[in-house]
Amino acid sequence: MSMAPGTRGLPLAITQGDPSGIGGEIIARLFRDAPDEMAGCFVAGELLHLRRASAASARAGELPLPVAVIDSPAQAFDMPPHCIPLLPTSRAEALVPWGRVDAAGGRIAAEAVTWAADAALRGEIAGLVTAPLHKEALAAAGVPFPGHTELLQARAAAHAGCAVGDLPVRMMLASEELRTVLVSIHVSLRDAIGAVTHENVLASLRITHASLSRLLGRAPRIAVAGLNPHAGEGGLFGREELEAIAPAVAAAKAEGMDASGPWPPDTVFMRARATPQRPGEFDVVLAMYHDQGLIPVKYLGVDKGVNVTLGLPLVRTSPDHGTAFDIAGSGRADPASLRAAVRMARRLAAG
Repeated sequence: MSMAPGTRGLPLAITQGDPSGIGGEIIARLFRDAPDEMAGCFVAGELLHLRRASAASARAGELPLPVAVIDSPAQAFDMPPHCIPLLPTSRAEALVPWGRVDAAGGRIAAEAVTWAADAALRGEIAGLVTAPLHKEALAAAGVPFPGHTELLQARAAAHAGCAVGDLPVRMMLASEELRTVLVSIHVSLRDAIGAVTHENVLASLRITHASLSRLLGRAPRIAVAGLNPHAGEGGLFGREELEAIAPAVAAAKAEGMDASGPWPPDTVFMRARATPQRPGEFDVVLAMYHDQGLIPVKYLGVDKGVNVTLGLPLVRTSPDHGTAFDIAGSGRADPASLRAAVRMARRLAAG
């Protein structure tokens, strides 16, 4: 996506992710294969590991893409095609082995995300696209957050001078066929069930409505999934629908939102799915917990989905897959989901 001087906007940061995983490889492949789309993008990460990833992603008989160290985000616009701009956010003395959980890898990943979040909050970049990190490596590094979403939420709350609980965020996984938003994210299933309260469901509906209204240019049609089989069957299989979910949907409607449900969770995702043959009945499904919402989108193709954090005062997207330690360093990683995440970040930043 080439931009003329004066119209190019702010650069977009791509955080390197865990250096033991495929993040650097898929980044390098995008800079190699889609140079126009990557114009104005740069990597926040670590030099030794990005050079190794560039070498791993090179085609047989071709030289790896060079890595150019930059001092400021704006310099990303001055880089030639087929060159990877890197703004170093960490320094490593040695390479972390491919495919291994390592505290050093967790530290490198966290430092890149922290820097990029703060840069976005200061208005220096248009947003950030986060390559996958490994939650065990984060924990080994002593990072007090289970993943990207919680880390970004904490940085945004600190910037705003408010408590983390006063800045609620939600995860959306989106593809061309289906969008889902989650009431809870990285918690146990037992805790996720406990999080299905009137307050949490209504807050999720408000965040979903506000965020997708900006993205779509109109009020989204929100389908709300039930928690229990058959959406509780009138209380026979659980009372969460009667006591928490349905009242939250009614409150959302009273506030002018186009929300409906709770719908049986075993069919609502099929109803919302858009196909070449027919549009979906809904623009998004509000799911009650992590796997309920993510399995349908990922089943349709992990190369198509984009993870978007809603409710933050910054743009953040990511591919919908993990670090893929089993193929890291082989050059076989597919950058399609990262490419979709870059496109989505540009759309959100422009809106």
